[in-house]
Amino acid sequence: MTKEETKKKIEKLSKELEEHNYKYYVLAQPSISDYEFDMMMKELIELEKTHPDLISPDSPSQRVGGAVTKEFLAVKHDYPFLSLDNSYSREDLEDFDARVRKGVAGNIEYICELKYDGVAIGLKYEHGSLVQAVTRGDGEQGDDVTTNVKTIRSIPLRLSSPSKGGKGGFPDKFEIRGEIFMPHKIFEQINKEREEAGDPSFANPRNSSAGTLKMQDSAEVAKRKLDCIMYVVYTKDLHFKSHYESLKEAKNWGFKVSDYIVKCKSLNEIYEFIDYWDEHRKKLAFDIDGVVIKVNSYDQQKVLGFTAKSPRWAISYKFKAESAATILEEITYQVGRTGAITPVANLKPVHLGGTTVKRASLHNADIIEKLDVRVGDTVFVEKGGEIIPKITGVDLKKRAGLDLKSRQTKYITHCPECGTELVRGEEEAKHYCPNEWGCPPQIKGNMEHFTSRKAMNIDSLGSETIDMLYEKWFIKNIADIYELHKHKKELQEIERMGEKSVSNLLAGIEESKQVPFERVLYALGIRHVGETLAKKLARQLRNIDAIMEATEEQLTATNDIGGQVAKSIKEYFSQKRNKELIERLKKYGLQFESESTELIKSTTLNGLTFVVSGVFTKFSRDDLKAAIEQNGGKVVGTVSGKTSYIVAGENMGPEKLKKAEKLGVKIINEDEFEKMIK
Repeated sequence: MTKEETKKKIEKLSKELEEHNYKYYVLAQPSISDYEFDMMMKELIELEKTHPDLISPDSPSQRVGGAVTKEFLAVKHDYPFLSLDNSYSREDLEDFDARVRKGVAGNIEYICELKYDGVAIGLKYEHGSLVQAVTRGDGEQGDDVTTNVKTIRSIPLRLSSPSKGGKGGFPDKFEIRGEIFMPHKIFEQINKEREEAGDPSFANPRNSSAGTLKMQDSAEVAKRKLDCIMYVVYTKDLHFKSHYESLKEAKNWGFKVSDYIVKCKSLNEIYEFIDYWDEHRKKLAFDIDGVVIKVNSYDQQKVLGFTAKSPRWAISYKFKAESAATILEEITYQVGRTGAITPVANLKPVHLGGTTVKRASLHNADIIEKLDVRVGDTVFVEKGGEIIPKITGVDLKKRAGLDLKSRQTKYITHCPECGTELVRGEEEAKHYCPNEWGCPPQIKGNMEHFTSRKAMNIDSLGSETIDMLYEKWFIKNIADIYELHKHKKELQEIERMGEKSVSNLLAGIEESKQVPFERVLYALGIRHVGETLAKKLARQLRNIDAIMEATEEQLTATNDIGGQVAKSIKEYFSQKRNKELIERLKKYGLQFESESTELIKSTTLNGLTFVVSGVFTKFSRDDLKAAIEQNGGKVVGTVSGKTSYIVAGENMGPEKLKKAEKLGVKIINEDEFEKMIK
């Protein structure tokens, strides 16, 4: 066979295999036997072996796996991977519906979908070919798992035609997102094989999916037979008017889209969908943990916009968590990195939601008092949001006859780790150990937070290494990490370290000096300052000195910084030891000034507060908000007496308009706003 003939044969086999793949894994309508499919795949692989230069990145042979990924690179998302607000009651849904109807004019149509319990994934396509697959990560960036995702048969490597019977073709570039999961049948089969081999069983399909997706050997990933259902399309070349229409087209392009999607005009129709699947979810071939409700119209979605973390046009309804009864054997207390004390219920092991639960949170002293929970009680435990186990009640009938009266739980008064007397603020739910510079769990917890991926990202300095280095007196605070190079020889003599490990550790520490300011600020572990607030502080105040010197009033003038956060920041920088720590970190070369392109461009809008409402022609809503902040203004979501201006586009929210007129708030259009900032 000539090379040209081989090329044509490879193309023919590839096309036929992908068609059969689509029929089997997406349509569930196979037209050939598994044996015939395997023989065709074998022939393709043999032909590609003879001519490796003819292997295409989207060849069906890539689904078999074999490539090894040593490191999963971090990739920034083109579109933020936001989470959804959760609801657990009909009252929450009523509030959501009321907010939507206040925010947009006209009829509202909702889309109800199942909430898959798996691993979120974003797939990027260019000219019909899969070019990258990225996990959700922290919402701003995730891990590149393209090689492993290519083994998932329900994900098309190449879209075979512009549209499988649909109206229009797919865009040249787009991203489609969905959920990767492990079907029950596969999960049970894998656990059976592991038991026969003497290996421990996997806890549940979700954890198994997440672990599988990060395996280094893609051939092993292929054996796990993961599946994927897509639920949203992102593109700049958007020619759809609604979410439902985009999913319908995605299905035409060759993607696996849920068959369980309905349009709803009212809350009653939404409740019917929820009630049906709450009752019938156990009959599905995969796990779901709730229902997602979205506003269907893209125009209405734009008007409603987003909060810092979630879209305002969508909400997740979580099914009531599974509950079980077991014995409370002991209450212990954990000390977090901020000094917060968390009481933990140690339980007689009980099976719950696919896992064996041995421990559950009791949250704080008020919860213990409210539940009147005592060691020896039979307690009810459930997974809050089906993730974190918690105690929800006590079986008082079982307490009768037990001598538990004298065992009433008394909350501890001193830190279980360092013996320091605990404190509790007036508005605080938790007790705290104030000995932040002498309490080992706080010191080590701060270092673990500082070196974590979202902060300084020093991979080789995990919790076990930190614990060992702390116990051997090499590091006693985060600044000491940057002195470790002075102890290179001593470190190499420690068991399990060695020359290579120490070199990797020191290289990682050196590399961390390039981490941008907003992540350094987050890494410091200032109470109440999470990732989002750290970014806003860094971008608006620009450097550490400005933040240290800012008054509480200046801090609260920064978008989304409330009084409690401002007080916490001032308290942190008022401590001499923290100031000395910052000076040491500066000396070591860490980044304490923002280089973001989103910095303040001018102070034109200083002291002014804006509300943005409606649909615009020159700007997107996000562009308008960014422009306001970059010129010193503040953006809020609701109209009040403190609002300086409303920037209004078409279809401005009627309630906002009514309130603005009542309060006398000035309304301007985008042209007038543009003149203000020029």
